[in-house]
Amino acid sequence: MNDVDLGPKSGALLFKSLKDKNSIILAANPRIALVSKGIFQAAKDMDAALIVELARSECDLKGGYTGLNPAEFSRRTNETAREVGFDIWALHADHIGIKKGTPEDIEGTKELVSGQIDAGFTSFAIDASHLFNFQGGDLREELADNINATTEVGRHIEEKMAGRGYGLEVEVGEIGREDESGRVLTSPEEGVTFITALNENGIRPHVLAIANGSAHGNTYDAEGNLVEQVSIDIPRTMAVAKALRDNNLDVRIAQHGITGTPRDLIHNYFPHGDVVKGNVATFYQNLVWDLFKVYEPELYSDIWNWTLETYREQGKGKADNEVFGKFSKMAIKQFFDRIYGVGEDTKQAITALAYAETLVFLKAFNAGGTAQIVRDSMK
Repeated sequence: MNDVDLGPKSGALLFKSLKDKNSIILAANPRIALVSKGIFQAAKDMDAALIVELARSECDLKGGYTGLNPAEFSRRTNETAREVGFDIWALHADHIGIKKGTPEDIEGTKELVSGQIDAGFTSFAIDASHLFNFQGGDLREELADNINATTEVGRHIEEKMAGRGYGLEVEVGEIGREDESGRVLTSPEEGVTFITALNENGIRPHVLAIANGSAHGNTYDAEGNLVEQVSIDIPRTMAVAKALRDNNLDVRIAQHGITGTPRDLIHNYFPHGDVVKGNVATFYQNLVWDLFKVYEPELYSDIWNWTLETYREQGKGKADNEVFGKFSKMAIKQFFDRIYGVGEDTKQAITALAYAETLVFLKAFNAGGTAQIVRDSMK
């Protein structure tokens, strides 16, 4: 494949090519990059378009909690794509979170985005969903801070990309937010109001992340036992997608928080095509920890003990396994050298298991052959 460009493609190319194609693009999060080779190999073998992503908290200019800054994450991912020989993938900056919306917050976000663009990222997710005015008189007023922050950072991306194509994801309704009645869901009207306002401001996203019952990371019951996540509201998701289409808004849904969702549920019931991007993150971290139990028991024990000692107070009242499940991601940077210095047999096992599990996700997402659809659209 010497004559094939193996670098990341524009997220816009993937989103536009696969919109309404009855498939979901796997957006894999290799916060422990040892899983990347298996993910890429599975995508190649199924010829499935792929998005590789890390969030701001995981990968900022100082390395986030993974120890990977945008340049290093890009370097490693490009290296894996070349090693495997796979061409249809995008490098996505997930959850570029804007928590306060202050001028300092916006400027810091622009600085991060500039670093991501310099590192070769080809897709971006602006997440100002935390900025919600509960005292607003109507939806437009309630969403105004989110709209304004998303617009300002979106214009910065457009300027810095200087005519190059890129994917754009935005978020309305904070993923996993709860009130006294349970998880707060995005309404169809909220989605339409948000995207309409952004379009009026010259910001044209390809995908919209919504609050539809999912939560990030692992899900636990009252006793602290890890449970399947079956809380995603599929009818609400379809209703939001339909409202966007009915209002001629050229946007589809990004499904966050898939870790723990039964894959037969995804395969049989998810609205493929309405949902065009599916994020899988903590699943791959759990995969590494489970293998470490057998292949690197001393390292796993040290990670376990450090996590419980460091975060027991924050997880007060929670079972040890829940504290570990929620906070062990913070150990990745702490144990960076030891994690990446594991033996070749461990790395081979991680690659093999990541490969097999990714095949199952790609099958559930009906993603086989989607890379060729993207290639055909490039002709």
